[in-house]
Formats: sequence, C-alpha cells, structure tokens
Amino acid sequence: MASDSEPNSGDRASSLALRYALRELRGGLRGFYVFIACIALGVMAISGVGSVAASLGEGLAREGRTLLGGDVAFSLIQREAKPDEVAFLRSRGEVSVAATLRAMARTGDGRLALVELKAVDGNYPMLGEVALKPKMPLADLLSERDGAFGAAVDSTLLARLDLKLGDRVSIGSANFQIRSVVETEPDKLAGGVGLGPRFLVGEAGLRATELLQPGSLVRWIYRVKLPDDAASDRAATALIDDTRKAQPEAGWEIRSRSNASPQLERTISRFTQFLTLVGLAALLVGGVGVANAVKSHIDRRRDVIAAFKALGATGRDVFTIYLTQVIVLAGIGSVIGLALGAALPFIIVGVFGKLLPLPVVPALHPDELALSFVYGLLTALAFGLWPLGRVHDVPVAALFREAVSSEWHRPRWRYLALMALVIALLVAVVIGLAYDKRVAAVFVVSSVVVFALLRGIAAGLMALARRLPRTRSPMLRLAISNIYRPGALTPSVVMSLGLGLAVLVTITQIDGNLRRQFLAALPDRAPSFYFIDIPTTEAGRFGEFLKTTAPGSTVEDVPMLRGRIVSARGVKAEDLKASTDSEWVLQSDRGLTYTGEIPKGSKIVEGEWWGPDYNGPPLISIEKKIADGLSLKIGDEIVVNVLGRDIHATIGNMRNVDWQSLGINFVLVFSPNAFKGAPHTHIATLTETHPDSAGDAKIIKSVADAFPMVTSVRVREALETIGSVVANLVLAIRGASAVTLISAILVLGGALAAGHRHRVYDAVILKTLGATRARLLGAYALEYLMIGFATAVFGVIAGSVAAWLIVTRLMTLSFVWQAGSAAGVVAAALVVTVGLGLAGTLLALNQKPATVLRNL
Repeated sequence: MASDSEPNSGDRASSLALRYALRELRGGLRGFYVFIACIALGVMAISGVGSVAASLGEGLAREGRTLLGGDVAFSLIQREAKPDEVAFLRSRGEVSVAATLRAMARTGDGRLALVELKAVDGNYPMLGEVALKPKMPLADLLSERDGAFGAAVDSTLLARLDLKLGDRVSIGSANFQIRSVVETEPDKLAGGVGLGPRFLVGEAGLRATELLQPGSLVRWIYRVKLPDDAASDRAATALIDDTRKAQPEAGWEIRSRSNASPQLERTISRFTQFLTLVGLAALLVGGVGVANAVKSHIDRRRDVIAAFKALGATGRDVFTIYLTQVIVLAGIGSVIGLALGAALPFIIVGVFGKLLPLPVVPALHPDELALSFVYGLLTALAFGLWPLGRVHDVPVAALFREAVSSEWHRPRWRYLALMALVIALLVAVVIGLAYDKRVAAVFVVSSVVVFALLRGIAAGLMALARRLPRTRSPMLRLAISNIYRPGALTPSVVMSLGLGLAVLVTITQIDGNLRRQFLAALPDRAPSFYFIDIPTTEAGRFGEFLKTTAPGSTVEDVPMLRGRIVSARGVKAEDLKASTDSEWVLQSDRGLTYTGEIPKGSKIVEGEWWGPDYNGPPLISIEKKIADGLSLKIGDEIVVNVLGRDIHATIGNMRNVDWQSLGINFVLVFSPNAFKGAPHTHIATLTETHPDSAGDAKIIKSVADAFPMVTSVRVREALETIGSVVANLVLAIRGASAVTLISAILVLGGALAAGHRHRVYDAVILKTLGATRARLLGAYALEYLMIGFATAVFGVIAGSVAAWLIVTRLMTLSFVWQAGSAAGVVAAALVVTVGLGLAGTLLALNQKPATVLRNL
C-alpha cells in the first residue's frame, strides 16, 4: 500500500503547488513585468533569427534549381570546355552555356566604367525568367543590328555614365546598343557579389570583343537541365559522379541544385549563429533581471512563506510552489517572444516584398520555436534557482517582524546541484546545436568569465568603498556607505548594466573598424589600381606605358593563373578536414602565380625559398595559416588543377602574408618552371604617390585607349562595394544588439525597483533624523554615478578586448581603438544609471514616514 500511495502523494503535491502558485498570481503580475519582458525579448530575438534563417533556407532549397539555372552546373576558369566534354554533358540533358568576366565599358565620348560582363547562349535561361524593362525576347535583345550587338544593363550603369536606352558603348573591339534594363536575373545569387553593374550580352557579342585571349580570366559555366522524368537529386548526383569518372582532369567546379550557392548558405549559417549568440546575450542579460525579480518577489512574500510553514508546509513544498510560479512566468514570457519571433518572416516579406534580394518563404518552423522556448525556460531556471533555493530556509519568525534586508546565505546543496544541472543543459544546447561549435564554446566561456568579472567588480567596488577614509562631506559619506551597506544595489546594478555595455562596446568597436577598413582612408602605399587580363606578350610594354602615364608611381606586375586544389597529402579536397578559417581555400578556384623571388608582403617562416635559378620538380609555397588549417607540413604534396591539367607540387616553404597592404599576393605560389607553356595573363598594380580623382580618370582612359583588352579596377571603388555589403551586415547586428541593450535597461530598472523598499526605509529614517530632500538626492546621485562609472569602465575594457579578438583573429583585419564611441558608451551609461536611479529615489522620498515607522 505504501508503494501505491507514494505516486499519488507526489501527484497531489504537484497539483497543490500548481494551485497555490496560480492562486498567488491571480493578484496580478506586479513585480514580474521585467521578468516577462526580459525573457520575451531574448526568446523573440532567437526565434526571430531562427525563423528568418529557416525561411531563407527553405526558399533557397525550393528555388535551388532556378537559382542554379539547371540541375547541375559545371564551371571552368580561363578555358572553354573541349568539344568532347560538352558533348558528354549534352548526352545527359539540355545544356546552356554562359561566360562571365570583368571588362571596361566605354561611351562614345570616352567615359569609362567597370562592368560585370555576362554572355549567354540561346538556351538561357532554361529555368526562371530574366526581368527586362522594356520586355522583349532575349533573341531580339542580343542580336546584331546596324553594326552593334544588343545588350541589357543594370540601371546603375545608366546613371553612372549618363546613358539612356538606345545609346551605344564599346567593350574591347565590339560595339553594343543598350536596348533594355536588367531588373532581375534568375541565377544572379549563384554568381556572388560583383564589383560592377551587370552588362548582359550574347555569346556572339562576347567573341566580337576579342577579350577571349589565352589565359583570360573568363569563367565558363555549363548548366545541365535533366529530362523532366529524371530530374531528381539522385539523377543529378549520378551525373556528377559519371562526369568525374569520365573526365577526371577536366578541373570542373561542380554545383548541384541542392547547393546552388554554397558560399551564400555558409554565410547565412555563420551570420545566423552570430545573431543567435547576440540573442542569447540578451537572454543572459535578462537572466539577471529574472534573478532580481525572483529575489524581490521572495522578499515581498516572506510573511506568506512563513505562514505556509506555520501551517505545516515543508521548505521543499514552498520551494515547489515558487518554482512552479517561475516556470509559469517563464512560459508566459517565452510564448510572447515566440509569437513575435514567429511573425518576423511574415512581417519582413509583407513589408519589403519584392525588394528582398533573397528568396524568403515565410512559414512557421516548430523546431526553431521549440528550441527558443527551451532557451527561455532554461535561462529563467538557471538564474532563478539561486534565490528560489533560499526560500527553503525562510523562518516562521518572519511573521512577527518586518525586515528590510535578510542575512545572506547559500542555498542548500540539492538546489545548487539542480542549478548546475540546468546550466549544464543550457551549455550543451548552445554548443551542441551551433554551426561553429568553437565559436559557441568561446561564447559560453566568455559569458562565464564576464559574469565572474562583473561579480568581482561589484565585490571589489564594495570593498574599496568600505576601506575609503571617512570624508567630512555628509552627502559623499552617505553615497559611499550606500555602495557597501547590507542590501546595497551595487551587485544588481553592476550585473544588470555590465554585460549590456560590454556587448554595446563590442558592436560599436567592430562597426567603427569595419567602416575604417572599407570606407575610410586606404592603407599607406596601398595600390590605386589593379589591372587584370594583361596579355603575357604585352606585359612588358604595359608596365612601361604605366610608368610613362603616371610618372613617379610604382608598378608591380606578376603572372596569374587560376586553379583549384584537387587533393593534399593524398586526400581529396572534399575529404580534407579543414579548419573554419581555411576551408574557403578548397571551395572554389584560387589565384596562382609563379616566381623566383619572394613575393612582396610575404615572409618565409618555414622551409627555404627555391631561388630564381631553380629548375627542379615543381615546388609550392603556401600561406602559413592556411597550411595549419589544412594540417599540411613541409614536404607534403598538393595537386592543383590548372587549365584542365593536374599539377603535382611539393610544399617547399610557408609564408606569412600581409593581406592588409592590398598589394598583389597569393595563397599558393609556384616555382618558376611549374607552368611552362601554359597560357595565362598578367595582373599589375599601380601605386600613386599623390592620387586624385582627375588623375585616376586620366589613367583609366589612357589604359582603355592603348590596351582595350585590359580591365582597370580602382581599389577604392572595389572597397566601397564590399563596404556597402559589410554596412548592411553591421546594420543587422545593430538591430539584434538593440534587444540586448533594451534588456539591460529593463533589468537595471527592475534592479532599482527591487531595492525600492530599502530606499523608502532609508529615506524615512534619514528624513526623520533631519536630512533634507536635496542632500538625499545628491547622495543617491553620487552613489549611482560612482557605480555606473565603474561598470562603464569595465564594459569598455571587456567590449574592446572582445572586439579586438573578433577583428584581429576572426576577421584578420587591423584593429584601431575607437575612443569616441567608447566615450559615448560611458556617457550613455552614466545618464541611464543616474536617471533611472533618481527616478526611483524621487518616488521613495515622496513616501509618508508614518506608514513605514509604524511597522518598525
């Protein structure tokens, strides 16, 4: 019978706890608004980011075939496919051929602009539709009429060169008439970010430009559309496998419709993780608010808790009642956050609609919402269990005396063990489900360290205040004593504000450094121009021409090819376990060069350079960080496919490379004899002593006149293009970080509200003893000012260190501390802390003394 009654007893206890918990909440949620708001904000951020990312992933998967332009895409760089290679692809399905390259468009009066030239055949597009304005058949658009081929261009080119429909421009040796504007291309996302506006032409027009020289940097893309009755993922995989077996050295870069834009998908995954971690930071900040709210609630309910115990309730029963309340309140906050986060994809599509460059398919994603709910619940428990555990030991004597502070004591071990279990679960979920587990682990460790430091800052500040010599000023003496007195607000304010400020400083420092890197002044002696597709036979003459055109400038010229790593140390590229920082080098073709001299901006750190007279087997020099990420060492073999031929080379040395100089440099550099007889072009840079816009325009025009096949890339314009993309990413980060800051302000307000009873008691006693209203306000303002300043200094230091690590280690950019933004954060912290503190103090000063004195 005893064994049968125990489960029933447990069920009754649980039911009783739930009934009492709900009964207490009938009186309203007073004291829990900050609790609910903090959980709701954090859950909203995480579920919103997850829902948008999932909707975007679903859109990419659904539109993958259209984005790719077929079921499988095979691409080559610097060479066209051979007739037998194309015949093999045509035997398996319908084929469309496209070519992309950068070129210079020139108006009749000599104005020039860099364009992204795209040439297509008659089958393009096999899927989707090119949106043109005005609409017309592509065959009519691209045909040759009156001595000019047709073209469709991006509207930005019209604005840049002050052109209109019907005007003519020349590219290379061919003339083109602009007949329409390209509004959208179905396969644009698969092509990545371009440095210039689109210029769409036909294949015949491209060949007429005479830009297709041996070794020119032209990417040829062969898209295959499988028959409708065999257009499955299995059929696409079979085509890929058969092509690799039939043409093992073709050097194809292959994409299927399931990974139409792998780089975009990786970027989205990484960015989603980063924003999710920002949302978690908001939850952690909110967790401090949860702890403050629970502690304040327990203090207010001490008489009720004592009454429960006087009537026979055990400490465990009381703990269960208030734990149930916390779970219910966390559930309410999480549900509010889930509703807002789940609506975010629908709001984005509804507001922005066709302006979105990415295919977002709004939908409810139960897995993302469930994960966000778990985050909210675990965070509430992790921060709420400490104050809840102390409920167990509230004495019955609390019924008979009003207390304004309670003696600090540690919760019992069983509650500490439960809290440790919840924290371990939260850490496991954060790291286990992360895209990059290393970054997630760093976030977890950093959070623990920051909370420990904040606790240490609060304790140190209180200890320092306690040891300061007594001052003659009563106002200052009261402010200092308030910092360390029993029940002081110092720990709550420091914990509430510190993490939010650290996140704000991190974001502002990263933002400032990215803007400085891409939008501000170029590095000293950075090149003004890059010139690509210089024919090998014209390289010497081109260099002399630049020196004549821009006297006093520095010209650097190196040969350039493109190649793709096929294998390293005997392992296929797709099977190599690369680090996150180095995996990009395996994902597509890379720029290559050969030389007998150590490249400028490089320093040999392992091995020895081969020298200018080396004539042995091919050797290769690899950038040190990439080699470490691929677990390569001196003597390992790397196989690189160049122009359809596998080149086997041995690692002879490793280099550190100064990428931030923006000079010419490569991850892979070969010995001089590695590419004998291979067709290729040269790339050159021009570094001016005193660059200016007029001089740059003159150089571009002179090069276009003398070498129409050479493409000029102005470094500043390229950086501005990249900077605009970075600015959009930073804007999204700012939006997510705003949630953290709002949480921090809410938590700070909640912490100050939680100490309201203490402030009322202090104010009444001090006013009774003769303190004036102005003197009390001054003392409290000084107290908040000192606490806020100490917290702000910590936030600036911690945030600056975090930003330095992210910018230098993850982004591999230089870091310059942004003093202005740091000062702004300190000022804002002081205004918020003092403003909220004095607002609460004014309410305390307005309390009537009689009510408080009656209960002493």
